[in-house]
Amino acid sequence: MMNSFMFIIGFSVVFIALGAVATGIGQLTHEYYKYLTRIAGVIIIIFGLHLTGIWKIKALYADKRMHSVKGNSTMWGSFIVGFAFAFGWTPCIGPILAGILTLAASEDTVLKGVLLLAVYSAGLAVPFLLTSLGIDRFLVFYTRFRRHLHTVEVVSGVLLIAVGVLVLTRHLTMLSGYLSFLNRFSL
Repeated sequence: MMNSFMFIIGFSVVFIALGAVATGIGQLTHEYYKYLTRIAGVIIIIFGLHLTGIWKIKALYADKRMHSVKGNSTMWGSFIVGFAFAFGWTPCIGPILAGILTLAASEDTVLKGVLLLAVYSAGLAVPFLLTSLGIDRFLVFYTRFRRHLHTVEVVSGVLLIAVGVLVLTRHLTMLSGYLSFLNRFSL
C-alpha cells in the first residue's frame, strides 16, 4: 500500500512541476497574452481534433520506453517508477495535459497554476490508487468498459475543441463570469 502511495507521489510531482514551469513561463509572456491566447486556442482545437480522430497527429502516437528504470519494493523505488511512468505516459494524455498546461500558463500566480495541475494530478492519481486497492474488481469493470473507450476519447476531444474555441474567441472569461456562482465551492 505504501508503495502505491509513493508511486502516485512520484507521478504527481511530474505534473505539479510542469504546472509550476508552465505558470512561470506564462508570467514571463504576459506581454504577448493576446496573441498567445489565440495560438493556445488553436493548439487546443488541434489536440481536440486529434482526440476525436478527425485529424491524427502521428507524433502523438510515438512510443518511448525506459527499460533501464527498475523499481524495487522500497518506497523510493516506487517513487522513481511513478516518476518515470509519468514521463512515459505523458504522450498518451498529451492533448488534455496540453490544454491544462495552457490554462495554467495563463494563471496570475504560480500557486494557481500549481493548484490547477495538482487537481489534475489527483484526477489521474485517484483511479490508480483505487485500482491498487481493488485490482480484481477493476479488471472486471475494465473488461466491460473497454468497449466505451473510443466514445470517451471522442467526447473528450469534443470538449477540448469547445474549450479551444472559447479560448480562441476569448469567451472562456465570459463563461467563467456566468459560472461565478460556483466560486462559493472554491478552496
